[in-house]
Amino acid sequence: MKTNRRDFLKTLGGVAAFTVVPRHVLGNGFIAPSDQLTKGIIGTGGMGRGHLNYEGTRLVAICDVDKKHLELGKNLVKDKIAAYTDFRDLILDKNVDIVHIATPPHWHGIMSVEAAKAGKDIWCEKPMTRTIGEGKRVMEAVKQYGSMFRLNTWFRFKDPFYGLGTPVKPLKKLVQSGMLGWPLKVTISKHTGFDWKFYWVGKEYLEPQPVPAELDYDMWLGPAPYKPYNAHRVHQTFRGYWDYDGGGLGDMGQHYIDPVQYILGKDHTSPVKVEVDAPQQHPDAVGTWRSITYTYEDGCQIVLWGGDYGNPDTPYIAGPNGNVYKNFVCDIPNWEKKLADYPEPEPQISEFLTSVKTRQKFALNEENGFRSATIVNMGAVALRLNRTLHFDPVKLEFVNDEAANRLLDQPARAPWNI
Repeated sequence: MKTNRRDFLKTLGGVAAFTVVPRHVLGNGFIAPSDQLTKGIIGTGGMGRGHLNYEGTRLVAICDVDKKHLELGKNLVKDKIAAYTDFRDLILDKNVDIVHIATPPHWHGIMSVEAAKAGKDIWCEKPMTRTIGEGKRVMEAVKQYGSMFRLNTWFRFKDPFYGLGTPVKPLKKLVQSGMLGWPLKVTISKHTGFDWKFYWVGKEYLEPQPVPAELDYDMWLGPAPYKPYNAHRVHQTFRGYWDYDGGGLGDMGQHYIDPVQYILGKDHTSPVKVEVDAPQQHPDAVGTWRSITYTYEDGCQIVLWGGDYGNPDTPYIAGPNGNVYKNFVCDIPNWEKKLADYPEPEPQISEFLTSVKTRQKFALNEENGFRSATIVNMGAVALRLNRTLHFDPVKLEFVNDEAANRLLDQPARAPWNI
């Protein structure tokens, strides 16, 4: 008589209530399509707790360096789950199939690499990494250890895309049809339906405060440089500090820019130049900016306008032969009828569990995710230096610019490395 996984667990009695057969037990890195995949979430703040239920996965472990967050995480499910204060313990938990990283971005690179080394598949919140160098090492580790990687922004394959009021697929179809001409300029701004969230700015000259008893602040900092504790550095407001993120650009950059990279067919390259118009940035606290302009080798541009900057009548996509405006208004006569004759964009794997089960790359993976994260991080470097930078998309470094290349990586505080 054939025994399935669920029946096998029942035969184990009380132990089975907390024991889940993980993927690696099944051999060859595969899992039977009928089996439920398990996950562990690192970081049970607002982001981690808000992404509990997806694709039928089962939560079996959580981790947080804040005891209050950890308790909130335990209450997410009725079943008993493992609770850790060190992410390495969760990664090594044999009951965990998928490691979901929902920490501040300065931890994303190290945790992704360690999860790959442990043979786990990875679901990572955006931005993929805080630096370009960390992103390169995540790519290398995922390839070396055969992990599946999902970056958690989804607009390239589902849901209405902010101010465009439409999923990205018809935009991709219109661009690849050639009707708009080439090269194209895409402007991402409040005027075209995108908010750069300038409330994610840091405070200068923070006064040191006592560390709350429930928080392991040294572990929260991890690889980031030591700075005295202040409540504004952590949890909901960490995005305002360069050591951990990049303000609204870091928060929303991959949400807004990754679909543009996909629409333009730039998943395997990067811009060759980035220009900024911004006040001088504080070395610690992220500030605001007026514009960031990225230019590709073929002349295509991605332009970011902050706040109310720029002409309200500017199209979202501007081309030599036509334009697309907010709410997917196109000024090419009879464009919808003409577009119907063109082929649809190639299909994408839009469920991560399909990638895990088939070992085929997810729609937004470590490679194209790295490229859109690189766009964000190029902008952050240019803002911090407050000048135009040139970039080599093959060598993945800035051209003849020692100061910019020093920001490809942030030296990790001992004992951390990636």
